[in-house]
Amino acid sequence: MSKELNALEVAQRQLDLAASYLKLDPRIHSILKEPKRVLEVAIPVRMDDGSIKVFKGYRSQHCDAAGPTKGGIRFHQDVTIEEVKALSIWMTFKCGVVGLPYGGGKGGVICNPQELSTDELERLSRGYIRAIAQFVGADKDIPAPDVNTNPQIIAWMSDEYNAIKGHNEPGMITGKPVSIGGSLGRTAATGRGVAIATREAACKIGLEMKNAKVVVQGYGNVGSYAAKNLAAMGCSVVAVSDVNGGIANPAGINLADLDAHVKATGSVVNFPGSSAVSNAELLETSCDILVPCALENQITVDNADKIHCKIVAEGANGPTTPEADKILKSRGILLIPDILANAGGVTVSYFEWVQNLSNFYWTEREVNERLEEMMVRAFEEVWAMYQAHSVDMRLAAYMVSIHRIAEAAKIKGWVPKVS
Repeated sequence: MSKELNALEVAQRQLDLAASYLKLDPRIHSILKEPKRVLEVAIPVRMDDGSIKVFKGYRSQHCDAAGPTKGGIRFHQDVTIEEVKALSIWMTFKCGVVGLPYGGGKGGVICNPQELSTDELERLSRGYIRAIAQFVGADKDIPAPDVNTNPQIIAWMSDEYNAIKGHNEPGMITGKPVSIGGSLGRTAATGRGVAIATREAACKIGLEMKNAKVVVQGYGNVGSYAAKNLAAMGCSVVAVSDVNGGIANPAGINLADLDAHVKATGSVVNFPGSSAVSNAELLETSCDILVPCALENQITVDNADKIHCKIVAEGANGPTTPEADKILKSRGILLIPDILANAGGVTVSYFEWVQNLSNFYWTEREVNERLEEMMVRAFEEVWAMYQAHSVDMRLAAYMVSIHRIAEAAKIKGWVPKVS
């Protein structure tokens, strides 16, 4: 994002641009500019030394026109209220583009989990849910994991909420371990969705998946599963990276061997048969498909003209700046935006919620088949908007989503006709 703008301003500008193309009713536009509700809470936590430390937390609920709000909870020292608001707006767009019956929500606690013991982390997790319990629930706002939160933290939060309510309500939060109502297929869902969207894009531009060269930045959960699924589709993964560095092999990387190496050493670095590459070199590696799955702002005005690929599939949130978007488009590189490419995660979170509400659980095959169907349909809708309006794919995705949200708001009578 631009250095002059914070995340909230970027989200609002993206909304403004899509609204101008859609000729969106200005009353709906004004409603979508700001979250409906934002909570700021103080969470006193007893530390292991007996002292009390008060942590600040937030929960933003952007728009519930399409259904209850939905979105993750992050634990990070740099969390701000503006960031949480922006993330809730982006979650509305992400849910809308896939057609989920949700609006966007997001939560955060200002803390550094690395500085907390397991017991302190549990007390903080339970304290956060106690602070927001009256504002969340299966029919209100459904949290989930995000940065530095995991199934164990979600299990603590679920247990605390159930204790407060006096009954079991698994649908109030997603990302749970399978043993307490989580969904099969959730771990791989985001990466699988990235691969599905990439396959659909390749078909549209006439790129053969067989032996297509793939570069993956960020070989974590999303990146590794994206790589595995693309390889299963016939692609050749030629370079990957993690926080410690990158590796490349133009002949292709054996992912099963790489996974064994990562399990043994904790990193992709020094994988036998590969050469070391820097992050900059990795992004500029010539390939057919570039999959950024690491941090935001990786493809910028400084390196967009050095990207050599046919498709960029955004596994991470916000890896491409607005200025870089324009450069990639001018160079004929097709970008699959994050709110579409990585929507597989929230889609399977939706499946988890549905299974919790019905108390009927699906096989992993059923989960994957339903994910495939929803991702393909969403891609086709965005592609149709992209073709009809001669915009880039990011703007097309926002337009599909915002149109859907606006229709829900109108049908509910949020903007009655002016007499």
